[in-house]
Parts: sequence; C-alpha cells; structure tokens
Amino acid sequence: MDILLPLCAGLDVHKDTVVACLRRVVKGKVEREVRTFGTTTRELLALSEWLASAGCRHVAMEATGVYWKPVWHILDGRFELVLANAAHIKGVPGRKSDVNDATWIADLLAHGLIRASFVPPQPIQELRDLTRTRKQLSREIVRHTQRLQAVLEEANVKLASVITDILGASGRRILKAMITGETDPSHLAELGSRRLGCSRDTLVEALDGRVRDHHRFLLDQHLKTIEQLEETMAAFDARLETARAPFRDTLERLTQVPGLSTRAAEVVIAEIGLDMSRFPTAEHFCPGPVWFPLSTRAPASAARHG
Repeated sequence: MDILLPLCAGLDVHKDTVVACLRRVVKGKVEREVRTFGTTTRELLALSEWLASAGCRHVAMEATGVYWKPVWHILDGRFELVLANAAHIKGVPGRKSDVNDATWIADLLAHGLIRASFVPPQPIQELRDLTRTRKQLSREIVRHTQRLQAVLEEANVKLASVITDILGASGRRILKAMITGETDPSHLAELGSRRLGCSRDTLVEALDGRVRDHHRFLLDQHLKTIEQLEETMAAFDARLETARAPFRDTLERLTQVPGLSTRAAEVVIAEIGLDMSRFPTAEHFCPGPVWFPLSTRAPASAARHG
C-alpha cells in the first residue's frame, strides 16, 4: 500500500494521558517512537515541542469524549490535524490486536486511510456549545413541567386540562397561591385571567382538588427549579446574541427559508459551519453506510464532533 506521509504521528488520547506514536520512513524502513505524555497544559506543550522538533507536520487523533479537545487546541495551528471517528478507524480491515491505538492511528494516517471528521473553527465551536446547552436546559424545563403536572394530577387538580399553558401568567399565579396554602377553588380561580379559554365555573371545578403539604412542597420545588432554569436560559440567550453576531448575514438568509426560525438557523450554523467546501458531496455531508477512504489532503467528511 502506498505511503502518503513518510513522517506523521498518531495520538491515543485518554483523560490523564496521551500516548503518541511518531512514525517515520527511513531508507524504506518504518521506524516508530512511542512516548506517553500527561494532559496538563505543560505536558501537552511538551508533546507539541517533541513532534515539532522531529519535523512532524501531520498528526491524527481519535475523538474520545471531550478529552481530545484540549489536545486539539494546543496543537492546532502548528500541525495539520486530523480527527478520526473511533468507529471508522476500528472498522478498517487489517488491525492486529497487539498493536496499540497510537501506532494504529499513525499507520492509518500514513496511508491516507482516515476519514477526517469535521472540526469547526473556534467561533463555531463556541456557538455550538451555547446552542446545545440551551437545548438541554429547554429539555430540563419540559421534564420539570411534566413532573409538576403529575403532582397536580395526584392531587386531583385538573389545571392542565383547562389551561393550555400552566406556566403562563395565570397558571403561575394559581400555582404560587396553591403553594402558599390557598385551598378555596373559587379564590384560586379569581387569579386566572379573563382571557382564559375556559369558563370561570369550569376553572373552579378543575381546581377543586385535595392538595396536601406534600404536594405543596413538590410543586414549590419544581416551580423554583423551572424559574431558575428560565433565568439560566435568559443568560444563554444574551450570550447567543453576542456569539451569533459574526454570522448575522447568514442567519438572515437562512431565516428566509420557510419554516426555519432564527433559533433553528443558529443550530444549523453551529452544527455544520459556513464552509461548505468541507463537504464535497452529499455523502460527505450526510454519510451513509458506505466508507469513503480519503487522502490526508482531501476535504473532511461530515462526521461532526465538537
């Protein structure tokens, strides 16, 4: 098999260590040198210096959780980096059980057999972190809302059956009064807006439950958690406003697509970036079961990490 890179390195990244294999071809013979480094900044800088002093310019590593990220950030800009999807490199035929991962990665890189994963530039990575975390916060709010509804159902309070959004202004007023000890369904119903879709009598009947101190405690905790999550989401929204500023023109164009909101457009940019040249074909952008071996100079595939 042809050797595309006579001098390269493979990194096996773990939480506390990085095993590095420096692979070089000297007079037609393959020589390997394996060293182990820590993952502190000082150790990673030592790894960078060792590779640079050997004249290495091409380095590949496996995407292992989040542990590859600090290694990537230290080496980025000094070397041509390739991030390998673990499932892809383990599925390449010919692997021997007695070969360590760093050596295997170096061998694959030397022969151009690693399908490089897409690693976006720093601004895109930061936008991605924000959009993904915001999505998780939104999911947490939904979960606590469902738990709050379950507590109401256990207390036979049918608020969710007559109010579309129990976390709307009317719903919150009713919940907070209920938490503080109000039990009269007529008094609770008076806290609802006149614009609610149900009649006053229907609301009174729905609020006629059997709420115990146990239920009040649970309702209070869930509602407080929801409000805390909402405050955190507001902070993320403010941060996203700043993070998306460099992409405002692209966002405006994307939102012209029917059904694509600003929030959805943010996610599109965060997940695939702006440089579509990284995806030379539809298969690279949305890879199927077919494996495409690429040379180290080929554009990266759409296997996305970050």
